[in-house]
Amino acid sequence: MNLTNRQQQVLWATVRHYIATAEPVGSGALVKEYNLSVSSATIRNAMGYLEKAGLLYQPHTSAGRVPSDSGYRIYVDQLITPSTELTHQVEQLLTGRLNWDEWSFEALLKGAAQILATLSGYITLITLPFSCTTELRHLQLVQIDPQRVMLIVVTDTYETQSVLMELPETEESDTEIITRELQILSNFLNKELIGRSPTEIATLDWSELGREFDRYSKFLASLVTDLSRRLSKSSAPTQIMVSGVSEVLRQPEFAELHQIKMIMHLLEEEQHQLVPLIFEQPEVEGLGKRVTVRIGAENPLEPIRTCALVSSTYSRGAVPVGSVCVLGPTRMVYEDTIALVEATADYITEALS
Repeated sequence: MNLTNRQQQVLWATVRHYIATAEPVGSGALVKEYNLSVSSATIRNAMGYLEKAGLLYQPHTSAGRVPSDSGYRIYVDQLITPSTELTHQVEQLLTGRLNWDEWSFEALLKGAAQILATLSGYITLITLPFSCTTELRHLQLVQIDPQRVMLIVVTDTYETQSVLMELPETEESDTEIITRELQILSNFLNKELIGRSPTEIATLDWSELGREFDRYSKFLASLVTDLSRRLSKSSAPTQIMVSGVSEVLRQPEFAELHQIKMIMHLLEEEQHQLVPLIFEQPEVEGLGKRVTVRIGAENPLEPIRTCALVSSTYSRGAVPVGSVCVLGPTRMVYEDTIALVEATADYITEALS
């Protein structure tokens, strides 16, 4: 959505004010609290446009405006930068309070979860790392149309996965030739990858691929990265360290007993539903190296459809093996939370190394 600079300023100020006060925001509050250098009428016009665009809404006809999920999404994607100063502070705090040498790794994760919950004021979820025991048993590349191929993967547990991938652009239009090349590629990949774990696959050196596969080099790099992630997910952990429930109860959004009961049931009895959600890799680069932010209705699980979920993976070597996640209201201090989550994930990655 293309917003003018003025509309962006008004949206930013509205979200910031609502995050700070939990009260619907009027134009008068923005004039008083933020140096927007425009009249109240100009701000009202901008807020009216943002409301028509679905980025703000009025909970009551006589009230000010409140950000919608879409408004928060633009705020997160376009209007903020995660705090680098806070990132350094968190790294120093984790290093100072946690003991890599004397603590078990589980105790280290528990301590990190408690610190992250205290700093963020929200629920913290950190998964235990999974062991990379899943191995590739077979893969096949099947052409779907001239520009797309389906990768079919079978693991040693006989789990089958498939994913559509874009083929590299080429002047070659002969379907038989492309099919033959894909079969050769499949044979080559089976020879190189069968019996390997996600860690081994992610760290293979493809620089010696050979001239016959040269134009497929970028495609293969993408394929192998995706394959490693998928094999990693099939071994994904089911045990999650949970901390900070008492912290989040201070937020007005969790004042209703019914909602907190649903969230607690999810955290205590249905953790397996959360694992694929918080272990998901970000689709696009932007906020940080590995940060995914799901806002409100973007969360598929009913108990957290009014929440925000900020997650980042931690790695062993080049392979993601676990996840750090913060769960809180959509009225979240996103720039701080993103920095906190990423810094904690970096700390755990370093501890694993």
